[in-house]
Amino acid sequence: MKKEKREDTFIKHPYYKGGIKAMNELIYGNLKYPKEAAAKKLEGVVILKYDINHLGHVIDAKVVKSLGYGCDEEAIRVVKMLVFEVPKNPRKLKITFHKDIHIHFKFSTEKGASIVPPFTPQQTTGLNVTYTILPTAEEQKVDQVNKTESQVYTYSIKLN
Repeated sequence: MKKEKREDTFIKHPYYKGGIKAMNELIYGNLKYPKEAAAKKLEGVVILKYDINHLGHVIDAKVVKSLGYGCDEEAIRVVKMLVFEVPKNPRKLKITFHKDIHIHFKFSTEKGASIVPPFTPQQTTGLNVTYTILPTAEEQKVDQVNKTESQVYTYSIKLN
């Protein structure tokens, strides 16, 4: 007679539906580069600790490593948008979970490019990824004054 296998953990941890990739898409899709940080071309990482309640909502977020110039507040705003799936725990325990996350703020290095968060394709179809880099607001003003056409760069990457 074969023994019935027990579960490895007593308390089951929350997870983001769709995995880390989907979570990063939500974060970097909604992340807005603060004007103060953009003016100083500030780059870096904000490290946050956040709490998830028994319903899967982020209830509190604290900055562990600060970047300043509005980046901390923006990282907290985006993390509070996350909603996790919480598996049923035994005895109907209402548990608060604690997690860490790194939010990367990266200013695009190409001349005339707008701010593009890392790893966020604008359009994904199968194995094709398309990035579009638009001119900054300052360049658009110059183009309107000079009556010239703005340059838009589009890169397509096809994976085999």
